[in-house]
This record gives sequence, structure tokens and C-alpha cells, in this order.
Amino acid sequence: MLAEHLLDRAREIAPRISALRQAIHAEPELGLETPLTLAKARADLADLPLEWREGTSCTGAVATLKGARPGPAVLLRGDMDALPLQEETGLPFASTIAGRMHACGHDTHTAMLAGAARLLAGRREDIAGEVRFMFQPGEEGFHGARHMIAEGLLDPLPDAAFALHIMPNYRHGVLTVRAGAMLAAADMLEIVVEGQGGHASMPHFSRDPVPVACEIVTAIQTLVTRRFAASEAMVVTITQLDAGRAHNVIPDRAVVKGTVRTLSPERRQDVRAALATLAEGIAAAHECRATVTVTEGFPPTINDPRAADLFEAVALELPGGGFERMAHPIMGAEDFSYVLEKVPGAMAFLGVAAEGADWAHCCGIHSSRMIVDETVLPRGAAILAGCALRFLERGWGQAATS
Repeated sequence: MLAEHLLDRAREIAPRISALRQAIHAEPELGLETPLTLAKARADLADLPLEWREGTSCTGAVATLKGARPGPAVLLRGDMDALPLQEETGLPFASTIAGRMHACGHDTHTAMLAGAARLLAGRREDIAGEVRFMFQPGEEGFHGARHMIAEGLLDPLPDAAFALHIMPNYRHGVLTVRAGAMLAAADMLEIVVEGQGGHASMPHFSRDPVPVACEIVTAIQTLVTRRFAASEAMVVTITQLDAGRAHNVIPDRAVVKGTVRTLSPERRQDVRAALATLAEGIAAAHECRATVTVTEGFPPTINDPRAADLFEAVALELPGGGFERMAHPIMGAEDFSYVLEKVPGAMAFLGVAAEGADWAHCCGIHSSRMIVDETVLPRGAAILAGCALRFLERGWGQAATS
């Protein structure tokens, strides 16, 4: 089977995949500027017949492998940026830069993408069409995919797109995906309550914004559970309440901040309007004024069912691993969603807990102690390459294994 042959070849280049991952891990970069990481990936792939396009608004780049014959285009994506986090793993290749760590697996994503590029370059004569490898910075809240799309680095748009995300607290080598909404939109909420300050001993001469803000926070919980169906998962979490600087002074204003997570564009708009109505109404009842600002983050990650089926077909061809359908979406967010708004495709998760480990209790992503079992990375490279080859050969017409 095709995917099995890819896995054999991926295992042969496993030391190369791990070496690239460890080099990237040791020098993490943040945000939209990841020149060292991109340079490492380009150097690793310098011997391959790739055509490179780089951006100017960020260090994003797309490398294109053209097949021997014309055909459709498929995109594979890997992100490159790290997190502002102090590493505590004790690994020999741990971060050498204080306050930075690859704690979300983007180092592995880039290494697996480079591995997939090498696997596919070795089969170039069999390819009808082209494969584009999207090396993307700024996934951790910096909208790197949106920047690359705006610059035209994905133009003309491909016919399909696939991405992998590792999960250190999930079963070793198991791929999991779901059709439809897989991850949530992540928007930032700010509510400013303006009242009239005064002396804390005489609150009746003021319009205290603090209890008004507290009432709004409590009412938000009821809003979520009573205005929206339980089957439509939604999260509104308040994480900050800032008001006043002295114990005996009623402030003029209170500021509430938090996050709003939704799984569809429709509910994303509905909850925004409902939050404004709720906050403004409560504030008015207390002769205060509330201003609600929702700053859009990543949109929901919505997988095309055909792409989810294709991921399943490829994963089931690989020996020694496994495949599971995700029962429920995760309320985290991913900016591969920008790509999926424009191109049919899917993101899947790959478990990288050590074989035989108590995987559910392993440190998860964004942990300063997160550990990855690198023996899974060749499987990830083979899955990405297999998705590209299967789509170029069959399109969406036949996902099942033959």
C-alpha cells in the first residue's frame, strides 16, 4: 500500500526529521518573525527541486514541488513560532533562549512538513499536479496564516489543504479527526463599565461600577446557558476584572476582560450582539454605561468531511498506529482556520505520548514540561505525504483504502 511504503521511507529519514526538530527547538522564535527557523528548514531542503516564495509582512514561505505532469494543487502546512514560556523539560536540546519554548509542537510540525517534502520529492515522477509546503510563522495569536493569504502567497488557491497538530497527551501514533467544526473561534471580550466615583464610605453619592461589573459577569453565565442550545458548545470565560487602586475610593470605571469561544460563524455573531444587549442593559439599570468590544481572533476550524475521510484512509493504511474519530470539538483555536475558510481541507491531531505511557496524564500543549516522543514524527511525515498523493491521484472521489 502507498502509505505503508511512505512510512518505510520516512523511518529511513527519521534521524534527519529529529535533527531538524531539535535544532528548531533549541532556538525558538516568537510571532511573525521566525527567520532562523525558516533558514533551518530551507537548509534542510536545499537539495530538493522546490520553488520558494517568501513574504514581506512576515517570514512565511511557500515551497512548491511540481510533479512530472500537470494536475491539481494540494497544500500542506506547518507552523514555526514558539511561546513566551520558560522551558522546564531538562532535554539536552532544550531552549537556549530564556523565556521562549516550543511548547505547542510547532517545531515538530515544521520538521514533519520538511520530512513530507522529502518523501514527495522522491516520488516526483509519479505526481500529476503540485504540492505546496506552507511554512507559517505567527500561529500563536499573530494571525500568520491571514498575513500569508493577504500577501497572495497561497495564490492561486490550491484545491485541497491538510495540516497536522501533535498532541503530547494523546495515544502514541494515533491520528484523530472529525468532520465539521473541530476547533473554536477565539475572540477577545472587553466590557468597560463607566460610573461615577466617590468616597467608599458614601456609595450613595456615587454610581459604583464595581458591583455592576460583577453583576454583568454573573449574568453572562446565564446568558450562555439559557440563550443558546446546550448542543451548540459555547464558552464565555471572564479572566480579568480591573477596577480602582485604593481601598477607600470608588472608581469611575471597571474593566472586564475574557474570551469568547464559538463553533460556527452564525453563533459567533449572535453571542456578540447578545453580550452587548446584556451589558448595556444591566449598566443602564444602575445609571451607569457599558461599552462592549469584541476583538476577533481566529475563526472556527471547520473540516471538510471529504478531507476528514481522506485523513482516515491514509492513517488506516499505516501499520503500528491507529485512527479514531473525535467525538466532540475542542474549544481551543488554530489559525489554519483561515486557510480552511478558502480551501476545502482538514486538520488532524497526532498523538505523540510515549508508547505505553499513561498518556492522559502527560503534560499537554502549552506546558513548560511538555515532552514529545520523536519516534512518531516519521508517521506524521508519511501521513502528510500520503494525504497529498491520495488527493492528487483521486481527488475527493474516493477516500476509502483500495
